[in-house]
Amino acid sequence: MRSIMVKCDCLVIIVLVVLMSSHHPPQVSSKKTLSPDHPCQRFVLYYHDILFHGTDGANATSAMATNPTKLGNNSDFGMLVVFDDPVTRDQHLVSPPFARAQGFYFYNKKEYHSAWFAYTLVFNSSQHKGTLNIMGADLMADKTRDLSVVGGTGDFFMNRGIATFQTEEVEGSKYFRLKMDIKLYEC
Repeated sequence: MRSIMVKCDCLVIIVLVVLMSSHHPPQVSSKKTLSPDHPCQRFVLYYHDILFHGTDGANATSAMATNPTKLGNNSDFGMLVVFDDPVTRDQHLVSPPFARAQGFYFYNKKEYHSAWFAYTLVFNSSQHKGTLNIMGADLMADKTRDLSVVGGTGDFFMNRGIATFQTEEVEGSKYFRLKMDIKLYEC
């Protein structure tokens, strides 16, 4: 009698497992393969930074929040700059802004100029509404540098990708222009 009960219990367990698996099919991974050569969205923008030097308040788009330390070899080590910079679709500073870059960078290398950026691109046009958040190391000595696009809102909700920086123009410590090749892979 006991062997019949064990067989019945085993049969009931097998039936329950089969029924449960039929109602909850196994999850198939929906992770897609990302290719650096095939972003789902791409655009090239130009970032313009005009550092305030005490007398040019009307034109300045950034300002030092901390002075550089005395450490390092003329690298501005420790200087923190906050900015609200225009971003255009072409290289011209006077072109209509396509977005605004709002955030900060600080110089973080004692031996030479290198910075760490964290900012939000704020879009408010007929083409795009929303934000993209960008952060990472800007190794200025390199011809091109990749920073991470870590998220977004609005038209760019939860987008991620890479922003490749290339310095195009530098006028002392007063002005610089970066070309940003933004490639989004999770759109």
